[in-house]
Amino acid sequence: MRRTLVALSSFLGLLAAPLSAATVEAGTEARSEADFCKGCEALVELALAHPSRKDDHGRDAYRHPAETLSFFRIRPDMKVGEYEPGSGWYTRVLAPYLANEGHLTGLFFNPKQLPFEADDINATAAGFADQVATWTGLPARSFSGMTLETVPDDQKGTFDRILVVRMMHNMMRWNVADGEIKAMRALLKDEGLLGIVQHRARADAPYAVSDGNRGYLREADVIKFMEVNGFELVGKSEVNANPKDTADWEEGVWTLPPSYALKDKDKAKYAAIGESDRMTLLFRKRP
Repeated sequence: MRRTLVALSSFLGLLAAPLSAATVEAGTEARSEADFCKGCEALVELALAHPSRKDDHGRDAYRHPAETLSFFRIRPDMKVGEYEPGSGWYTRVLAPYLANEGHLTGLFFNPKQLPFEADDINATAAGFADQVATWTGLPARSFSGMTLETVPDDQKGTFDRILVVRMMHNMMRWNVADGEIKAMRALLKDEGLLGIVQHRARADAPYAVSDGNRGYLREADVIKFMEVNGFELVGKSEVNANPKDTADWEEGVWTLPPSYALKDKDKAKYAAIGESDRMTLLFRKRP
């Protein structure tokens, strides 16, 4: 399989074309894969079939990884940052996709901004490459980890893409979003892209249920926040939308799968709803 990945990756590298402003426009689905990397969908499918994902497939129907990575215009030769990878669900998609020609970096909270043990955060970042290698069997040299406490000069302006998947609410409720997004912006190349997937509150939801403490944010608030912090919206997609989610649950987004915060209470009801309604937004770093 690795030989197949290398061959496909080399072939795709010849066909890859840079993102143009005309390809992704705010308010559009912007899914023309051929405009950014002909055939990349084939390599994504191989990544989704990687053996390390054998326990992850149950979430694919809700998280649409192939369509999401396509929308974020991620080519296999890119340097990509994944913000707070957690248990590695998206890492195990990105790692085999990028391992041959690209690079994946786990980006972790600035430990000085949070009431958590700094040593634990630093250790997780330092061990990220080896953790990914353990999960996937791929060489650790293709991966790295860092916290956002200080952005090294040699890393500034070197990232093609950064993904923030279901983490904006934590940044908001812990009041660290400004510093974290500022650091990510510094890492991105000029006009580099940052993709956000986030649990979505109703557009008219009161602040009490859309401040992040229940996991949900209003889409307009996220867009405005990113614009204030040096980004412009270049595309939005409904690929991760779920109209069954009313976003007003007693235990917040964690009421729904996969968390099931209420345990066995009405579990069948929440299983039928599925995972949360999510906005999927793409931003470009402004000069």
